[in-house]
Amino acid sequence: MSYFVTGATGFIGRHFLKKLFARSGHIYLLVRSGSKTKMKKMLEDMGAPMRRIDLVTGDLTRNSLGVSKKNRDQMTGKVKHFYHLAAIYDMKAGLDEQMAANVDGTSHAVHLAEAIKAKCFHHVSSIAAAGMYPGVFREDMFDEAEDLDHPYFKTKHESEGVVRHTCQIPYRIYRPAMVLGHSKTGEIDKIDGPYYFFKLIQKLRNTFPKWMPMMGIEGGRLNMVPVDYVVDALDHISHKPGLDGGCFHLTDPNPKRIGSVLNIFADAANAPQMNMRVDARIFNFIPGAVKQGLMMLSPVKRIRAQIFNDLGIPPGILSFINYPTRFDDRETQKALKGSGIKLPKLKSYAWRLWDYWERNLDPDLFIDKSLSGRVKDKRVMVTGATSGIGLAVAEMLAEAGAHLIIVARGEDKLKETAKALKKKGVKVSPYVADLSSEKSANSLVKNVLKDLGGVDILVNNAGRSIRRSIALSYDRFHDFERTMDLNYFGSLRLIMGFLPGMSERRAGHVINISSIGVLTNAPRFSAYVASKAALDAFSRCAAAEYNDLNVAFTTINMPLVRTPMIAPTKMYNNVPTISPEEAALFIKDAIIRRPQRIATRLGIFAQVMHAVMPKSMEVMMNTAFNMFPDSAAARGDTSSAPREVSPEQMAFASLMRGVHW
Repeated sequence: MSYFVTGATGFIGRHFLKKLFARSGHIYLLVRSGSKTKMKKMLEDMGAPMRRIDLVTGDLTRNSLGVSKKNRDQMTGKVKHFYHLAAIYDMKAGLDEQMAANVDGTSHAVHLAEAIKAKCFHHVSSIAAAGMYPGVFREDMFDEAEDLDHPYFKTKHESEGVVRHTCQIPYRIYRPAMVLGHSKTGEIDKIDGPYYFFKLIQKLRNTFPKWMPMMGIEGGRLNMVPVDYVVDALDHISHKPGLDGGCFHLTDPNPKRIGSVLNIFADAANAPQMNMRVDARIFNFIPGAVKQGLMMLSPVKRIRAQIFNDLGIPPGILSFINYPTRFDDRETQKALKGSGIKLPKLKSYAWRLWDYWERNLDPDLFIDKSLSGRVKDKRVMVTGATSGIGLAVAEMLAEAGAHLIIVARGEDKLKETAKALKKKGVKVSPYVADLSSEKSANSLVKNVLKDLGGVDILVNNAGRSIRRSIALSYDRFHDFERTMDLNYFGSLRLIMGFLPGMSERRAGHVINISSIGVLTNAPRFSAYVASKAALDAFSRCAAAEYNDLNVAFTTINMPLVRTPMIAPTKMYNNVPTISPEEAALFIKDAIIRRPQRIATRLGIFAQVMHAVMPKSMEVMMNTAFNMFPDSAAARGDTSSAPREVSPEQMAFASLMRGVHW
């Protein structure tokens, strides 16, 4: 007994070869002339029995697969099973490309199988051959297929038709469902089907706590099976006598709806569940012409493209949200009876698929995520660079090879910092400036433009915080003025000064160190939060204006950081805080990813709760306000000793980790 296999290097093909290795008989593998070395390496890695294998040079696009007469004569009468697995399994490929590979390739394979007098032609088709048939598609159905407009559906249907209508030798047809990774190892070779939504699930996991309910979409049923089920069933059925002329659905008889599938993978990823799901069919009431018109609007097209690009979802995939077809597999189950081959439950192996994707296929793995890749030899300005977050960021950037522009008020400390940073072998340009002064800030911009030609990345870190209740601020209007002068106007002067150069170069990044207090609306920080909120609002407006100029604005809603700025409030010695070095990692993430906002999960949750339950959040914040009194310094009482933090305060601060109280 001998075998001939096309598509042996494909995902299904590689796994199927292992089944043939376990059987006796010679194996002929079709391979392009330029891929022989690659094929041999793959076989060696698989531990293939090389003495039983012959590599047959050919090409899917040529008649009789381009196999030479000598090779045809050598195989004639010897091949019992001819497996045609080669095809383009890509929903994004164009019609011409798929016609050449899927339809013409199948025709050429049939001709070769007939020429060498193979005993049976095994054609691996797809459930796509049914098109978008509304209802149950049986294994004996073919011409009933509907909505074959998509290139993949059209070519899989027509290639199966080639076998049905032209093949002169016995044949069997197999229609696998959407093929997932191996249920035991998670292995898969490319992102397809539900994998397109893994990036969305990952973003939800990284943004929200797992227990937070999310809204999702409900649609049609996704028919999916792991690759090991496909090859096990294919191997068993193809060797079972008496089944010639049959068609077999290698499918899930009880497929799950899209919402349930996404929740299974969300659970595997430790991400929030989409508990509230909207049926996508409710959008069918919108006339097609209206939907098409909306999609043609420039803002809608750009937003749609940006979202799909961020999530790595091909736009065409949404047309299958309401997939209407279910597949009957009774002939397959009859053929598998007694074999012990059963379809595993998705829940039992979803975690393996997720783990393999995140370790091997996550698109972010192939992006240069190094800080040096973003900042090496770039002019990066850090304000407030001689202590706290600013110093930690400067040291981090120095290690990455940036041209540092460090700014601070104190000249002596600035010189000392610059000297220490230069020892790391990077270029450091120190500038003394008081950013709360219009004259000093404008002079800084002028000097930097003159000396260095501008700034590539601006980190607005210098800031002033005031912890004092409004009731104690009636006669301290200057508190609000001085926080605005530094936190808002000081940062704004630098942004406005360096933006023209960034715009002209069509490259730039502004990073503003804001506060979690802007999201939580923390009491006693009205002056500080208001100044940071003003900068946040400006940045959101600016981001919209400079989006097409490749100038990014990132706001970092930083949690409480252990810096000299919070030192006067002794209570903070006993509540959870992060270190300046941990805070620097937020800036690192901002520089690498260039998102519009970076915040902790707690901060985002607080903002959502303020939006949906404002009164409840107001009550909770008022409770915290009364629980954490003004400091002695805020009351103007310099003689009082610091109060001890109560267990209740400690518990509350730990629960609301990172929030300013």
